[in-house]
Amino acid sequence: MDFFLETLVGGLLAGVMYALVAIGFVLIYKASGVFNFAQGSMVLCAALTFVTLRDKGLDFWSAGLVTLVVMVALGVAIERVVLRPLVNQPQITLFMATLGLSFVIEGVAQILMGASVHELDLGVVDVPVEVGPIQISQFDLVAAGVAGALVIGLSIFFSATRIGVSLRAIADDPQAALSIGIRLQTLWRIVWGVAGFVALVAGLLWGARQGVQFSLTFVVLKALPVLLIGGFTSIAGAIVGGLIVGAADSLAEIYIGPLLGGSVSTWFAYVLAVVFLLIRPAGLFGERAIERV
Repeated sequence: MDFFLETLVGGLLAGVMYALVAIGFVLIYKASGVFNFAQGSMVLCAALTFVTLRDKGLDFWSAGLVTLVVMVALGVAIERVVLRPLVNQPQITLFMATLGLSFVIEGVAQILMGASVHELDLGVVDVPVEVGPIQISQFDLVAAGVAGALVIGLSIFFSATRIGVSLRAIADDPQAALSIGIRLQTLWRIVWGVAGFVALVAGLLWGARQGVQFSLTFVVLKALPVLLIGGFTSIAGAIVGGLIVGAADSLAEIYIGPLLGGSVSTWFAYVLAVVFLLIRPAGLFGERAIERV
């Protein structure tokens, strides 16, 4: 029973970090209807910028502050240079634009900062900590705590502030929101800037866990089932979806993997997402699209 609890808790803690990546998608999609496939490249860019600055002699907080400025500027630049000229274009056009942008960001990052694998040290020792009858990784606890605090803070910010109310109005009816004086482009810049900040936190946590390398962009692939299960427009859905995916993934790897003779962590989350789609196509917290004809 203790082993089951350790596996479950470890999966839930990983799920909080999945939710953090998924929230970057939710923010952009909720504000502008764009599925930002470049979010994974932004996570990589943030981690790579941070370790490069550290290697050049900057202390932890200075490197973090400079990286934050870089990521917010990158998010705002993407909105202004790439997506704003494509307003009112078909969704597939916007998606392909962010897909191409992801390769551009990766290529530029590789040219400027190299393709070597970097170690990222956040000062948290990855040792087991006894919590009741079970042992949990100290790094997983700290990472999940940081990610959870940020997720809760973003949830409150976008549900209880004027900016959050404006974003909900834009998501419900952009034309009506514009007619009452909501400045759409200003809000888009804010959201993309926040997405850059989220990418920074996710990049530091995942970079410290897996090492800063170009496979770090693949973390977005695990965020996709989270979005499908929780819904593309809900921060709460991203949290719940992340917990479901993290717990199910860990338990399936331990209890189902041996029965099938191999690892199931690369695909089990997608099977779970398909099941949820068959039951609830819009996700657990997603809003069903209503078209009037």
